[in-house]
Amino acid sequence: MNIGFGQPLDALVLQRAKRGDEASLEAIYRLYSRPCFNLALRILGESAAAEDVVQDVFLRMMDTIRSFRGDAPFGAWLKRMTANATIDVVRRNRRFDSDDAEDRIANIVSDQVSAESGVDAWSLLMKLGPRSRAVVLLHEMEGYTHRELAEFFGQSESYSKSVLARALKRLGVLSGDRTDRNEVVE
Repeated sequence: MNIGFGQPLDALVLQRAKRGDEASLEAIYRLYSRPCFNLALRILGESAAAEDVVQDVFLRMMDTIRSFRGDAPFGAWLKRMTANATIDVVRRNRRFDSDDAEDRIANIVSDQVSAESGVDAWSLLMKLGPRSRAVVLLHEMEGYTHRELAEFFGQSESYSKSVLARALKRLGVLSGDRTDRNEVVE
């Protein structure tokens, strides 16, 4: 059974939605709003911000659905739109973008978190700044390539590789694995 963005969209619903049929647009919302929310929440870590992203994505989708050509599944198109909207929020919140601030937070947290404390992966991810968390989640969990991440962030591929390597190293430190992680995950 397909869930999340992998859920198939009935061709008739899509055709009607392209013509502006409200019932079809509502059906699309019911089908994909939860996956949109979950992706935004995992990256942003705040429900209110994730809800705002969902609203923005579906408003944008209503404006652009006519241009959907079907080169990829509809869910993949909407997932990319959600990732872009979420990254836009991360970019706007410049106060979270400073690597120095992320390093200070990581150092403070690493002094308090140990492997014995039973901290789960989600808690560890939330210790990363939004940009680092976005790169880790989009690359490791959603399967985006470094080239795609570079496009999302308006940076080079080496930027995304560097952010990922630093984030994975921080996660290792935060989880209690204090060994140096030199591998680069591609």
